[in-house]
Amino acid sequence: MYNVAVLGDRDSVLGFKALGLQVFFADSKEQAAEQIHGLARKKYAVIYITETLAAQIPQEIAQYKDEVMPAIILIPGRQGSLGIGMKNLKCSVERAVGVDIFND
Repeated sequence: MYNVAVLGDRDSVLGFKALGLQVFFADSKEQAAEQIHGLARKKYAVIYITETLAAQIPQEIAQYKDEVMPAIILIPGRQGSLGIGMKNLKCSVERAVGVDIFND
């Protein structure tokens, strides 16, 4: 069975623990990079990461862009959405389908 992780600052991700997801905290880009690589080595299937933290480590996240696992999904943090997650989703769908179906 594969595991799902949520990575971000304590206030943003602690609630996910109640849903049964494994929660990991990072307050700096160094901690975030270390956590992402560690979770990937441990074969986590899905890693949710707050947009604020993901914006600090784009190179580390890009390393897993074309990999089957882990799927790294950006979620809004306690500050709200930065629009990065939706932009990434839009690019992924456009690459898969061949056309921009979100057309905003």
